[in-house]
Amino acid sequence: MKRRQFITLLGTTVIAWPLGTRAQQAERVRRIGVLMNLAADDATAQARLAAFLLELQQLGWSDGGNVRIDYRWAEGDAGLFQRQAEELLALAPDVILASAAPSVQALQRATRSVPIVFANVNDPVASGFVQSLARPGGNTTGFMQFEFGLSGKWLELLKQVTPDVTRAAVLRDPDVGTGTTQFAVIQAMAPLLRVEVNPVNVRDPSEIRRAIEAFTRSPNGGLIVTASAMALRHRDLIVRIAAQHKLPAIYWDRFFVTAGGLISYGNDQNDNYRRAAAYVDRILKGEKPADLPVQAPTKYELVINLKTAKALGLTVPDTLLARADEVIE
Repeated sequence: MKRRQFITLLGTTVIAWPLGTRAQQAERVRRIGVLMNLAADDATAQARLAAFLLELQQLGWSDGGNVRIDYRWAEGDAGLFQRQAEELLALAPDVILASAAPSVQALQRATRSVPIVFANVNDPVASGFVQSLARPGGNTTGFMQFEFGLSGKWLELLKQVTPDVTRAAVLRDPDVGTGTTQFAVIQAMAPLLRVEVNPVNVRDPSEIRRAIEAFTRSPNGGLIVTASAMALRHRDLIVRIAAQHKLPAIYWDRFFVTAGGLISYGNDQNDNYRRAAAYVDRILKGEKPADLPVQAPTKYELVINLKTAKALGLTVPDTLLARADEVIE
């Protein structure tokens, strides 16, 4: 290579290198906040987050690379949500993933500008989170936990697996408004199945224990556990007490059944977290929550624990087993 050509090449390289470096430095690391309604060591929370993070990675976002993710855990404690929400907002996130209704409530009290994507909310319109499902408006959108018509299926399942049941306690958190709506759907179905249903309001472990024990003093009873962070947080206790009193129980979330519960029927909540990652991606790329429609679940799953059924002296109908997405033996 001639001396003049070498100097020209060197000059070009020296000029190009700083330009490339400046371009890399100018690429801003985006920031995602995550407000979970469960504890950091909760297996359910970890499974849902894993689904969210895997989808984000597949969409090109790498935690510690082009994005930083900050987590806060409310542990199902009503007093923690607001503090955790404000801590996240102080970190100036570009978008926040909110796990459930209490997370959204806390965040909306603190901001009406930072985009919020929820992963599991029962009725976002009635809760005042969005203006409508098709056009959310404001700074919030996301994915519904299930459609309320699903609640009636829980009573049908209870009657299918225990034909002699004539009474059902419907466990709900009185601080969660959607518990009332879930009960209303179950109550509407009750006359058709000839089952008397009773709402049971509980907020803490002692109330859960007292309520279930009082209900089991009369025969031919069953239990339906409606969706709430409170119930999910205390799922091991609920499953244990139901087993102690030989009480057949239906749940909305598969994690109750993997913990020893009888049957669950509900949406695949991990799938909602995967889908939420896609909305986070779109917002980071410039779209607005107001323009992203709230979506209903697309995947539902029926999970049956045959070991628990045997312990309760129940025979699960073959037709029900054939429909199951997972059978635990």
